Amino acid sequence: MNKVALITGASAGLGLEFARQLSRRGHRLVLAARRKDRLETLAQDLGNARAVAIDLSKKASAAKLMADLAAAGDEVEMLVNNAGFGLIGRFAELDSKRLRQMIDLNTGALTDLCRAVAPAMIARRSGGILNVASISAFQPGPKMAVYFATKAYVLSLSEALHEELKPHGVKVSCLCPGPTRTEFGEVAGFGGSILFDRVAMEPRQVVAAGLAGLDRNHAVVVPGLLNKLVAASNRFAPRSLVRKIAGSIKY
Repeated sequence: MNKVALITGASAGLGLEFARQLSRRGHRLVLAARRKDRLETLAQDLGNARAVAIDLSKKASAAKLMADLAAAGDEVEMLVNNAGFGLIGRFAELDSKRLRQMIDLNTGALTDLCRAVAPAMIARRSGGILNVASISAFQPGPKMAVYFATKAYVLSLSEALHEELKPHGVKVSCLCPGPTRTEFGEVAGFGGSILFDRVAMEPRQVVAAGLAGLDRNHAVVVPGLLNKLVAASNRFAPRSLVRKIAGSIKY
């Protein structure tokens, strides 16, 4: 079997940077995302990667991806669950199908992939899972209610898996970045936000912090001092205050 690092959402943003940094570390890569042209170009540029064009928000897509890996003789030694998106708007006014698609991608596919790779990692007593959440995981998010809720799920699941798999030699970390210079804002519907742009980190910084955290098997990784302060304050401030502050943010 070929040991590989599987990266979802690898065609842009953090996923693209994960591919670059893991390639430099010498990993063989499997890059999964919807945009086939971007993936194939990236795989060709890196030289030690192959592309799998797949929409992980669709039913049974994780099983389809794992079947592709098995057919190619690939075994996942590292899983980077990076695929996901957000939407801004009032809950009652957003498209319900799009909201469900977000839930299925941000939480459903991520869970399916964790479950798919964990048994073999436990049997080998080695491997790593890095789930990408957000500092939004630490608070409710009026006007981005479902997105924030999905990331809270990712954080909770990751922390639980960290404890479950640690005795078996398997590392699990949850990366919780704050604003980052990627396509996220444009997809979510607030591209060009002055506040977002002012505090945003570069993808290379976020990815480097995430990989370093996984190397050390840190359960939760929050890159950047400002983001650490935000995450910590949300845990200790009254929930009523946290909700009001989050709801007052102008995207």
